[in-house]
Amino acid sequence: MYIKKMQGVKCYLSPIVLEDAEQYAIWLNDLQITDFLQTASSVISVESEREILKKLAQEHTYGIIDLQTNRLIGNIGIFNINHLHRTAEGGIFFGNKDYWNKGYGGEALALLLDYSFKKLNLHTILLRTYSYNRRAVACYEKIGFKKIGEIRDGLIRNMEYHNIILMDILPADFYEKNPQYKN
Repeated sequence: MYIKKMQGVKCYLSPIVLEDAEQYAIWLNDLQITDFLQTASSVISVESEREILKKLAQEHTYGIIDLQTNRLIGNIGIFNINHLHRTAEGGIFFGNKDYWNKGYGGEALALLLDYSFKKLNLHTILLRTYSYNRRAVACYEKIGFKKIGEIRDGLIRNMEYHNIILMDILPADFYEKNPQYKN
């Protein structure tokens, strides 16, 4: 059962459900999906994914659920939270390819950022993506993330070097681009 923790128009974010371990394992062994993740070279069993989900369930990681169908799409979360400096890192993962390029990622990210700024009192959220993941970079920029640097040749994938792009967002950046979340 999914619980609506943060709700948008297209999707909502729900606490992690351990029974989804099999679905995540299927997605995380799909090379087309993992080409955009750090796990591309990993073999993920259902048992190991269940253990990973147990850890993620104790943090600020949420399943992304289609609002109309209650279908799991992927997950999103913040980690490495530093409450003293009010910083964290974020990440998003879409396993269900039927939902790629349809605005669900932007909405899920906006829901998490609004929650992070208003409820967790964070000030800076950092994320990393790969230079070849143009779809992600466009989504992040549309939400208000700004490129702050690159790790040159920080990733080798498919026998080619790629840069790791570092981006961050502050509350002012987010609410300027997404005024509907301001109040």
